Amino acid sequence: MQSDYDAVIIGTGINSLACAVHLGAKGWRVGVFEQAQTAGGAVKTMELTEPGFRHDWAAMNLSLFAGSGFFKAYGEDLAARGLEFAPASHCFASVFDDGKWFGVSTGPGETRARIAAFSEADAEAWDKLCEEFPGTAEHVFALLGNPMQMHTQGKVLLKALYRKGFAWTAGMVRLLLSSPRKFLSETFESEHVRATLAAWGMHLDFAPDMAGGAVFPYLEAMANQHFGMVIGKGGADTVTRALVSQIEASGGEVHCGQRVAKVVCRDGKANGIVLDDGTEIKAGRAVIANVAPEGLMGLLEGKSGDGAFDSKMHKFEHAPGTMMIHLALDALPDWSASEDLKKFAYVHIAPSLDQMARTYQQAKAGLLPDEPVLVVGQPTVVDPSRAPDGKHVLWVQVRMVPGEIAGDSAGEIADRDWAVVKELYAERALNIIERHAPGFKSSIRSRAVVSPLDLQADNPNLVGGDQVAGSHHLSQNFLFRPALGHATGKTPVDRLHLTGASVWPGAGTGAGSGYMLAQKLGGK
Repeated sequence: MQSDYDAVIIGTGINSLACAVHLGAKGWRVGVFEQAQTAGGAVKTMELTEPGFRHDWAAMNLSLFAGSGFFKAYGEDLAARGLEFAPASHCFASVFDDGKWFGVSTGPGETRARIAAFSEADAEAWDKLCEEFPGTAEHVFALLGNPMQMHTQGKVLLKALYRKGFAWTAGMVRLLLSSPRKFLSETFESEHVRATLAAWGMHLDFAPDMAGGAVFPYLEAMANQHFGMVIGKGGADTVTRALVSQIEASGGEVHCGQRVAKVVCRDGKANGIVLDDGTEIKAGRAVIANVAPEGLMGLLEGKSGDGAFDSKMHKFEHAPGTMMIHLALDALPDWSASEDLKKFAYVHIAPSLDQMARTYQQAKAGLLPDEPVLVVGQPTVVDPSRAPDGKHVLWVQVRMVPGEIAGDSAGEIADRDWAVVKELYAERALNIIERHAPGFKSSIRSRAVVSPLDLQADNPNLVGGDQVAGSHHLSQNFLFRPALGHATGKTPVDRLHLTGASVWPGAGTGAGSGYMLAQKLGGK
């Protein structure tokens, strides 16, 4: 292990690794330090149930990474180091209690035909969204893919005004500010279509009535319709392994099982880090912390030298938690709504906007929801290499759940300790799947249940199991992520920078905050 680097990066999440790759390409010596035994943060794959069954620990969908500016710059290099995607043309679907279903696929006319079965008016609305999407995407992606600085974002809006006019630009801003319910209710009349798309808001802490959440169902629907979805061939860790290899090829180092105890600051500058064992690592040019805001304050022993900044970091709000259920299966769920559902990468069980809103409020109140939203990932449909021949893995996100349990909405679970509750609550979730796929539970060979606190123990950024590393509500997004004046990762300590999902542009596998910071420090 080197004792000094140009840059020291804390954490091996996707933003850290992307940042290290770019800085390494610019000639920086980079050292990355990770407390867990495996690199990747939320993007890693393990045999959690049985040998030969490979489960993505948290993140499965790599579409944001495949479409990112970072991948455009380094995709060929990463492919040469083993990165491989598995594309999905049947992207996501939802099943409903009345036996109906709806799904989004890339095939010509497939999605439209499914919508038309519910409503021809909705099918025409879908046609219009699809027709307008390329022009809309250019400006929305420019907004989401650039540093959150007034002059930069001002140029994006001025360009939209010049090309599209005031009415169109105002409409785009309205979309960015709207709730999922508002956007979907104005656009579609079918409750089934609305609920299918609204489920994507729940991935990012946006219950149906939360302002600012409309853009996520919109983008997921349109992007999946036009481009499809990708997951990692063999597991999401195909990305992590390729990134680590690229870092090492440029002379950088990635150290796992090395917890950082504090950031060393002298004369108002970050000079390095101290590991748990007391080893001091020097950083000649930058210390980059891919940590949650509260974690940053811990590394600074509670004080950055700027009381206002410290207060904002302590008050940073996290989203409700997530529980993961990883299953090794003899067969895929036999969905009663349609055999076609076995083709989809994701099947949501989120029956209505009202049920999603209720689930969210229950979790925020500290209660185990009586009927959580389930995201049922079927990765072996897309990538059979993740399991032995003829077998399957199922990746189930249980959204939302409280990090600290105050009670059970259903009045069935009395315990408050996640170590005990996780297996009991997993049964509730699996029974919901069984309701839509009778006989499903009999195909389960083995399972691994990961509670919100298990997620946090592995990755302290996921406070209370918050997989998006902080709420994305309007008061904590755009210029305010993580706080006003710090959306570029700037901190009051010279040469100390914050990155990761708690920094603009937020959660996901797009590596945006890490890549933009690396470009700022090392040049484009």
